[in-house]
Amino acid sequence: MSESTKIGLAILAVFAAGFIMVGLSKEEPTNAQKEAAASIRNYVAIQNMANEKCPVLIKQETGEQVFFPTETKTDRDSYITLIWLGENDQKGGFKKASCTLHAALGGVSELIIDDKVIIQKKF
Repeated sequence: MSESTKIGLAILAVFAAGFIMVGLSKEEPTNAQKEAAASIRNYVAIQNMANEKCPVLIKQETGEQVFFPTETKTDRDSYITLIWLGENDQKGGFKKASCTLHAALGGVSELIIDDKVIIQKKF
Protein backbone atom coordinates (compact mmCIF):
# COMPACT_ATOMS: atom_id res chain seq x y z
CA MET A 1 0.00 0.00 0.00
CA SER A 2 1.39 3.40 -0.92
CA GLU A 3 1.78 6.29 1.51
CA SER A 4 -0.98 8.34 -0.17
CA THR A 5 -3.43 5.43 0.15
CA LYS A 6 -2.61 5.07 3.85
CA ILE A 7 -3.14 8.81 4.41
CA GLY A 8 -6.44 8.70 2.48
CA LEU A 9 -7.71 5.76 4.56
CA ALA A 10 -6.65 7.50 7.79
CA ILE A 11 -8.58 10.65 6.82
CA LEU A 12 -11.61 8.55 5.88
CA ALA A 13 -11.42 6.77 9.27
CA VAL A 14 -11.29 10.10 11.12
CA PHE A 15 -14.37 11.36 9.25
CA ALA A 16 -16.26 8.12 9.93
CA ALA A 17 -15.37 8.26 13.64
CA GLY A 18 -16.55 11.90 13.77
CA PHE A 19 -19.90 11.08 12.16
CA ILE A 20 -20.41 8.16 14.55
CA MET A 21 -19.57 10.31 17.60
CA VAL A 22 -21.97 13.08 16.53
CA GLY A 23 -24.73 10.57 15.80
CA LEU A 24 -24.39 8.91 19.19
CA SER A 25 -24.12 12.14 21.19
CA LYS A 26 -27.50 13.58 20.19
CA GLU A 27 -29.94 13.62 23.08
CA GLU A 28 -33.72 13.53 22.89
CA PRO A 29 -35.38 16.63 24.32
CA THR A 30 -36.98 16.10 27.70
CA ASN A 31 -40.74 16.35 28.21
CA ALA A 32 -40.28 19.70 29.96
CA GLN A 33 -38.37 21.04 26.94
CA LYS A 34 -41.08 19.76 24.59
CA GLU A 35 -43.82 21.39 26.72
CA ALA A 36 -41.96 24.71 26.84
CA ALA A 37 -41.49 24.69 23.07
CA ALA A 38 -45.17 23.86 22.52
CA SER A 39 -46.22 26.67 24.87
CA ILE A 40 -44.08 29.18 22.99
CA ARG A 41 -45.45 28.02 19.62
CA ASN A 42 -49.02 28.35 20.95
CA TYR A 43 -48.38 31.88 22.25
CA VAL A 44 -46.84 32.96 18.95
CA ALA A 45 -49.78 31.47 17.05
CA ILE A 46 -52.46 33.32 19.05
CA GLN A 47 -50.44 36.54 18.92
CA ASN A 48 -50.06 36.29 15.13
CA MET A 49 -53.76 35.54 14.72
CA ALA A 50 -54.71 38.53 16.86
CA ASN A 51 -52.33 40.81 14.95
CA GLU A 52 -53.91 39.70 11.67
CA LYS A 53 -57.61 39.77 12.61
CA CYS A 54 -58.01 42.63 15.09
CA PRO A 55 -56.71 45.54 12.96
CA VAL A 56 -59.00 44.46 10.11
CA LEU A 57 -62.05 44.42 12.38
CA ILE A 58 -61.18 47.79 13.90
CA LYS A 59 -60.77 49.34 10.45
CA GLN A 60 -64.15 47.91 9.38
CA GLU A 61 -65.86 49.45 12.41
CA THR A 62 -64.07 52.80 12.64
CA GLY A 63 -62.50 53.43 9.26
CA GLU A 64 -59.16 53.98 10.99
CA GLN A 65 -56.18 51.77 10.46
CA VAL A 66 -54.25 50.66 13.54
CA PHE A 67 -50.74 49.30 13.57
CA PHE A 68 -49.09 48.66 16.94
CA PRO A 69 -51.11 48.07 20.12
CA THR A 70 -50.33 50.34 23.04
CA GLU A 71 -50.97 47.57 25.55
CA THR A 72 -51.12 43.77 25.56
CA LYS A 73 -52.69 41.53 28.19
CA THR A 74 -52.28 37.76 28.05
CA ASP A 75 -51.85 34.61 30.09
CA ARG A 76 -49.51 33.32 27.33
CA ASP A 77 -51.60 30.18 27.08
CA SER A 78 -55.24 30.70 26.17
CA TYR A 79 -55.98 34.35 25.35
CA ILE A 80 -54.49 37.65 24.27
CA THR A 81 -56.02 41.12 24.49
CA LEU A 82 -54.63 43.91 22.34
CA ILE A 83 -55.50 47.51 23.21
CA TRP A 84 -55.10 50.52 20.92
CA LEU A 85 -55.51 54.17 21.85
CA GLY A 86 -56.95 56.20 18.98
CA GLU A 87 -54.91 58.99 17.47
CA ASN A 88 -57.79 60.88 15.82
CA ASP A 89 -60.35 60.98 18.62
CA GLN A 90 -60.58 64.80 18.30
CA LYS A 91 -61.64 64.40 14.66
CA GLY A 92 -64.33 61.80 15.27
CA GLY A 93 -62.11 58.71 15.54
CA PHE A 94 -62.13 56.20 18.35
CA LYS A 95 -60.52 56.76 21.75
CA LYS A 96 -59.83 53.17 22.77
CA ALA A 97 -60.23 49.81 21.08
CA SER A 98 -59.81 46.45 22.78
CA CYS A 99 -59.69 43.15 20.92
CA THR A 100 -59.52 39.77 22.68
CA LEU A 101 -58.73 36.48 20.99
CA HIS A 102 -59.22 33.12 22.74
CA ALA A 103 -57.33 30.13 21.39
CA ALA A 104 -60.23 27.81 22.25
CA LEU A 105 -62.51 29.73 19.88
CA GLY A 106 -59.90 30.13 17.20
CA GLY A 107 -60.85 33.72 16.58
CA VAL A 108 -61.82 37.06 18.03
CA SER A 109 -64.05 36.58 21.05
CA GLU A 110 -64.48 40.21 22.06
CA LEU A 111 -64.16 43.57 20.33
CA ILE A 112 -64.90 46.74 22.27
CA ILE A 113 -64.54 50.20 20.74
CA ASP A 114 -65.11 53.24 22.98
CA ASP A 115 -66.94 51.10 25.57
CA LYS A 116 -69.32 49.80 22.88
CA VAL A 117 -69.33 46.01 22.58
CA ILE A 118 -69.12 45.07 18.90
CA ILE A 119 -68.34 41.34 19.24
CA GLN A 120 -68.81 39.18 22.30
CA LYS A 121 -68.66 35.41 22.02
CA LYS A 122 -68.92 33.11 25.01
CA PHE A 123 -67.38 29.67 25.13
